[in-house]
Amino acid sequence: MLPDQRRLHMHDGPIDLIVQAFGEFSKIESAYRAAGDRFVSVLDELCEELTTLRQPWRHDLAVHGAVARRMVQAVAPHGRSTFITPMAAVAGAVAEEILASMTANARLSKAYVNDGGDIALYLASGEEFCVGMVERPDRPSLFGTLRIHATYPVRGIATSGWRGRSLSLGIADAVTVLAPGAAEADAAATIIANAVDLPGSEKIARMRASELAPDSDLGERLVTQSVAQLSVEEVHQALDAGASVADRLRTEHLILAAALRLQGETRIVGAHAESLFEESTANRRRLVHA
Repeated sequence: MLPDQRRLHMHDGPIDLIVQAFGEFSKIESAYRAAGDRFVSVLDELCEELTTLRQPWRHDLAVHGAVARRMVQAVAPHGRSTFITPMAAVAGAVAEEILASMTANARLSKAYVNDGGDIALYLASGEEFCVGMVERPDRPSLFGTLRIHATYPVRGIATSGWRGRSLSLGIADAVTVLAPGAAEADAAATIIANAVDLPGSEKIARMRASELAPDSDLGERLVTQSVAQLSVEEVHQALDAGASVADRLRTEHLILAAALRLQGETRIVGAHAESLFEESTANRRRLVHA
């Protein structure tokens, strides 16, 4: 338990979760016991199938573990048209699996599992969460907040970008995606963040993923290492590219909304997204869909 005696911290290798449940005390205790019981085997299960999970998605990719199946299912809609591996959904899938174990064992009013910024939510009727969005993990500061009510079908939030803990093909500082599930949000955030880009720009330094992490699922693909100051036109061009992909995913019902952040500019995509995203007054906003 963390010092506030309300949140549970679970850590194993690369998996680092913050968990909080709300409701009757006895129910919260039951939920945390269930989360801990399920968590102890998650990493071992993933490692058993890691070679398969690092492969590009294909329709006959066969996995057996519950988390691995969530990962493959989440990336399938994207894998038919672009490069993606099930690892793009690993954090969201783990969060979903732990949350499912909690809600199956205890009646809660609400709960969340936060896996490094990829979050699975549970909301009973009438409940809501307020979630902060951070663009730079190395210099935490909110560029906006989300208010998620139980009536809105968002149960997964994920953020991707070149400044995060995972490698990215694009130059977005942060892309936050709202989706029906956390694994779906995780996969979509990866795809959209990759699309926020300026191909061929000399202002972007890249390296082969394999040089940074020999076992990376991205292999020889070039990943972003630094981005120099861009002009306003370049920022808009890169955000346009990402927003186009986000809008396509929204029309395909794979996501509900997204906030794309690059060098102080925010682009929001999604029907009725204005009612969800609350941006600080210091930030400028350009809406793609109202």
